[in-house]
Amino acid sequence: MQTNPKYKGKLLIKPSKANTLTFISNLRGLIKKHVTLPVNDLIKLINPKLRGWSNYYRHCVAKQVFSYVGHKLFHALWHWAKRRHPTKSRTWIALKYFINRKGQWQFHGWQKIKDMDCQFNLFQIATVPIERHVKIRSAATPFDPQYQEYLGKRKHKRLARNSWIEPVLTAL
Repeated sequence: MQTNPKYKGKLLIKPSKANTLTFISNLRGLIKKHVTLPVNDLIKLINPKLRGWSNYYRHCVAKQVFSYVGHKLFHALWHWAKRRHPTKSRTWIALKYFINRKGQWQFHGWQKIKDMDCQFNLFQIATVPIERHVKIRSAATPFDPQYQEYLGKRKHKRLARNSWIEPVLTAL
């Protein structure tokens, strides 16, 4: 096994460049294919792909890759908006399709559903927290009463992480 001196002998697992570029080209293709789609429907198409890809790679060293994907997606969506409104100014496009959240422009749209204004926001892939994989103790077995408390805590953390009501479970 060769080590990369760039990381001082440590093995860092990252999403491959080919997979990242393929994912970005798939997103660009999806955006180009749906030029006339309303903003809300475009967001509904892109969000599941972003969530799935980021959840797959969230255990790797992927923070820079997530930021890169978000940057390229922003440019693709900006190009999409410019193509839809070729005679409008950059300021008009920014005000119509983007909202400023904590210093970051976020692609969003509005839709009226049952007399309520609903806002649809594009999932910010760069905000996905990196969660390291925690190995189970080698001697731990569910049949050994000595490890019941340890396995119970692991199960509780796993359920809390995968739950929609995560704050309630972790507060208990």
